[in-house]
Amino acid sequence: MRTDLFDFDLPDTLIALHPARPRDAARLLVVQPGQPPEDRGVSDLVELLRPGDALVFNDTRVIAAQLSGRRTRGANTARIEVTLIERLDECRWKVFAKPGKRLQTGDVIRFGEEGRVCFLGVLDATVEAKDEEGSVTLRFNLHSAFLDSAIAERGRMPLPPYIAGRRQADETDEIDYQTVYAKKEGAVAAPTAGLHFTPELFQALGARGIACHFVTLHVGAGTFLPVKVADTRDHVMHVETGEVSQATADALNAARAAGGRIVAVGTTSLRLLESAADESGGIQPFSGNTGIFITPGYRFRAVDILMTNFHLPRSTLFMLVSAFSGLETMHAAYAHAIACGYRFYSYGDASLLFPAAADP
Repeated sequence: MRTDLFDFDLPDTLIALHPARPRDAARLLVVQPGQPPEDRGVSDLVELLRPGDALVFNDTRVIAAQLSGRRTRGANTARIEVTLIERLDECRWKVFAKPGKRLQTGDVIRFGEEGRVCFLGVLDATVEAKDEEGSVTLRFNLHSAFLDSAIAERGRMPLPPYIAGRRQADETDEIDYQTVYAKKEGAVAAPTAGLHFTPELFQALGARGIACHFVTLHVGAGTFLPVKVADTRDHVMHVETGEVSQATADALNAARAAGGRIVAVGTTSLRLLESAADESGGIQPFSGNTGIFITPGYRFRAVDILMTNFHLPRSTLFMLVSAFSGLETMHAAYAHAIACGYRFYSYGDASLLFPAAADP
């Protein structure tokens, strides 16, 4: 499909720079194909769903993925800012570096010696490779848990570029840009639909008989990359690592067999569930990488309802929601959201999407 079919105009004033407080005070746009959009709130989710439905959350935890360091090359040094985007193995990460064009293979970057006391010794990384997309492969001098601890001690919480370009990160982002149920470290971007949930909302969902289950997909920075090709068939999707346990797969299959609906909280949960589903829609245990790219024409097998934030134009995520509810439906829904002042992107409001009718 043509990429420009997924374009729309969004005023900068609607890009949320801070989240709603409390989290579940955000607005929720209910989108059912064939019906006008309905303006609700996230706290209304309890009455919008039915007893027996099963919500699926991504419990990944955002790591402190931004690092400041100095590149050394002989007697010359230069300040380098690095954002981790994909873990390659126990000691190597793919990163975005700024400035990155002058980095050369073999350069050494030392992290964490400016403004912070490092209790884990020296953290160095050697530039191992550069690719045409602008990313750099770094090999660190520490590995496994030692590297994780050093990154956590030296790093900063990453914010999406459309927020970071307009304000500095502050201490509140350490809490705000993390779901209340975040557990397994490894993401460099938050599964943002989950940012709206509070302990009180979880309690209300449970009291209504709506189950909550957890999967893990470590979100990569590729989620923010625009689709630069003119045709979606030419786009190469970023790869992320995920896991669906046997117990979770069994519970979700049982819920569906009993008449409940599977509700993915966020596009990351949906992408992982669809990667784990077999042809009949049964969810299987899953552990590994997924690069699933969902565009209109995709047949959804595992997910019945999707809760998600509002996405960037021409992005893979707007393509995904257009595949789920229909391109025309989503353009109309986004036009309504813009006209009504909904807040967009990671710290913005949410939508509850129902699927387009399947072709006969």
